Amino acid sequence: MKSYNSFLVAQQQVEEAARILNLDKATTEFLKWPQREFKFTFPVRMDDGRFEIFHAYRVQYNYARGPAKGGIRFHPDETVDVVRALAAWMTWKTAVVDLPLGGAKGGVVCDPRHLSQKELENIARAYIRASADILGVDKDVPAPDVYTTPQTMAWMLDEFETIVRKHQPGVFTDKPLPIGGTEGRRDATSRGGVISVREACKFLNIEPKTFAIQGFGNAGQRAALLHEELLGGKLIAACDSRGGILNPDGINAKELVTHKLKTGTVLNFPGARHIPSDAVLELDVDVLYPAALENAISEKNAGLIKAKIICELANGPTTPEADLILYHRNIFVLPDILASAGGVTVSYFEMLQNSGGEMWEEATVHARLDKKISNAFQSFSDALREKGVHPRLAAMVVGVARVAEACKIRGWV
Repeated sequence: MKSYNSFLVAQQQVEEAARILNLDKATTEFLKWPQREFKFTFPVRMDDGRFEIFHAYRVQYNYARGPAKGGIRFHPDETVDVVRALAAWMTWKTAVVDLPLGGAKGGVVCDPRHLSQKELENIARAYIRASADILGVDKDVPAPDVYTTPQTMAWMLDEFETIVRKHQPGVFTDKPLPIGGTEGRRDATSRGGVISVREACKFLNIEPKTFAIQGFGNAGQRAALLHEELLGGKLIAACDSRGGILNPDGINAKELVTHKLKTGTVLNFPGARHIPSDAVLELDVDVLYPAALENAISEKNAGLIKAKIICELANGPTTPEADLILYHRNIFVLPDILASAGGVTVSYFEMLQNSGGEMWEEATVHARLDKKISNAFQSFSDALREKGVHPRLAAMVVGVARVAEACKIRGWV
C-alpha cells in the first residue's frame, strides 16, 4: 500500500479547502502550519534504578478560536509530522463542531506495553514538568489519546497543580470522575458518531437496518451498543486484529462486547462464522464503522466497498485517493473531523463544568452533545449542497472557513 506522510496529507486538505473558499495566499500558507511546536527531552528513572531518556512533542496548531485542545499519546513510532497532522485535524474538528477552542496534540516516544505502571506515571509527570508553562485553561488543554488513559490525566493534573500551586482541574479533560471528570465521556466519541449517522440517514433517506464494525476496541464496542440502542438495526459483522466474524441474521452487540472483554477477541463468538478482518470492510451493509487504524480504506479496496454510509470513528481511516473513489460511487463518508468529534465536544463540556464548579447529569451531557453534533451536521450538509464537493472536503471547508475568519478578525492575516 502507498505510504503517506500524515502532515503532507493534512496540508493538502487545507490547500483544497482554501481553493474552494478563495482564501488569499497568506491565509492559506498560515493555516498550513502550526503556530507553535515544542520538542522535549527528559530523563526518567526506571524500576531498576537506571535513567532512560525520552523524547516528546507538543504542537499547538492554531488558537485563533480559543485555547488549543488535543490529546497526548504514548507511542513507540511517534514523530513530529504525525503530531502536527493530528493537531491540524483537531483544529478543524473543534471548528466544525463550533467549539470556542483551537487544536493541539502531544506525544511521547515510548512503548507502554513494555513499561510498568510506575514507569508510566514517571513519564507522565516528567512530560508535565517539561511542558507546564505552555499549558493552562486559557492556553492549552490536553486529554488522553493512544495508550494514555484517565489515570494518565490524573497523574498529569496532580503534577501540574503541584507546580502552579493551585487547583485547576480544567487544564486536563477525560479525568476520573472523583477529580473533576464528567458523566457521558466514556462513550462520547461513539455516541457522536452514531448521532451523525442518524442525521446522515435523514439526509439520504436511508434506514440503517444493518451495520458492521471494523475494529472492536473501545470505540467500536460502544458504537455497536449505541447503534442498536439509538437507531435499531442489527450488527452483522465485527473484527479485531485477530480476525472477523459474520452472522447475516444478526449478532447481539451486548453479548459480543461481553465475549470480547472475556476472551480478548471477537473470534469464536457463538453462532457466527470466521472471516478475514479486511472482509468486514467489503460487506453489503447500510452503515460501516471503521474504528481501527488509519488508511484502512485505500485505492486498493475502495472499489469493493458496498456500505451506503461510512462513519469514521478512527482517525484517518480513508486515504485521499479512496475518498474520490467512494464519492464517485455515491458512498457517503462521514469524515472523522465530524464523525469522531463527540469526544472533544464532551471534553469541552467537562471544561465548562470545571470552570463553573458544576456536575451535570449524564442526560444533560447527552442532550447537549446531540444538539452540537446535529448542528454540525447541518453546517456540513449545507456545504455539501453549496460547494458540490466530496464529504471530507465539505467538512474541511466548514472548519477552515471558521478558523480563517477568526484569524482575519484578529488581524493576523
